[in-house]
Amino acid sequence: MRIVIAGAGSIGCFCGGLLTAAGHDITLLGRTRVLDPIRANGLTVSDFSGLRRAVPANQFTLTEAPDCMAQTDLIIVTVKSGATGEIADLIATHAAFETPVLSWQNGISNAKTLRQRLPDRDTRAGMVPFNVVPNGPASYHRATSGDIVIESGAGDLALRLSSRALPVTESDDIEALQWGKLILNLNNALNALSGLTLQQQLLDRDWRRLMADQMSEAQSVLKAAGHRIASTTPLPAWMTPLILRLPTPVFARIAARMLTIDPSARTSMAYDLKAGRPTEIDSLQGEIIRLGAVTNIPTPINARVAGLIQQAPTDPLSPDQIRP
Repeated sequence: MRIVIAGAGSIGCFCGGLLTAAGHDITLLGRTRVLDPIRANGLTVSDFSGLRRAVPANQFTLTEAPDCMAQTDLIIVTVKSGATGEIADLIATHAAFETPVLSWQNGISNAKTLRQRLPDRDTRAGMVPFNVVPNGPASYHRATSGDIVIESGAGDLALRLSSRALPVTESDDIEALQWGKLILNLNNALNALSGLTLQQQLLDRDWRRLMADQMSEAQSVLKAAGHRIASTTPLPAWMTPLILRLPTPVFARIAARMLTIDPSARTSMAYDLKAGRPTEIDSLQGEIIRLGAVTNIPTPINARVAGLIQQAPTDPLSPDQIRP
């Protein structure tokens, strides 16, 4: 297929590299600071399993011009949440009405924003469970495991996109999966505040207890709001806080069967916070805080974490410093 990755950052470049390697005609629509290193070096993608693909720059179309969306079979949106409205307006201006649009973004509201601004088009939510981090100029590394899921619909898109290196499946209950991912992604902010790798953080029981308490707070809010949560791991969603609170040797044995994490992995919010870029805190903790206000369920941990991220502390914090 001819595919435009709209907003090529870490996720977009990684997925674009593997989609190109699988034979698709990929256009990366992004910022000059991201595209220029690819123009100079080609694109390298790798992961925790030893996968490595070096894709020459001439195998992509690399552009900052949104009119590239005029002649394409599919648009995959990978911009940060704050730019979703802007990219939706560009799609409305430049893309053919019949071109499907997939949201491969964090948070729960991005697909809704796209649908509101692109009425009557084939616009679908997606869930990307894995973490991708920059690994040098024009080099992106998948640091955690998991397969992409998209909302069911016409055209066998998941089958056409899926490859051995990048499996894609469809779901009739994508919103429940998105809530399940959002619950896990609440740790993005904690990891950013900790200064630790994900592996170091998960092997510290004090951090896991804070993660579990934040997660339980969010689960209470979602239950009160009537939102179903589907787990993105082999464990039921309600069980995850219990597993996090276990002693470290027991937790480590269970976690090893559920999730693969590269020892160097950190969350994307950790990189954004360090670089002084806007974070997606409003699409993560912010969603829980807003729903808590509607359902009259207190959200002190989520509110405290959101406030700290907005302050952008430069020194790592401990769990005790974060707890309200």
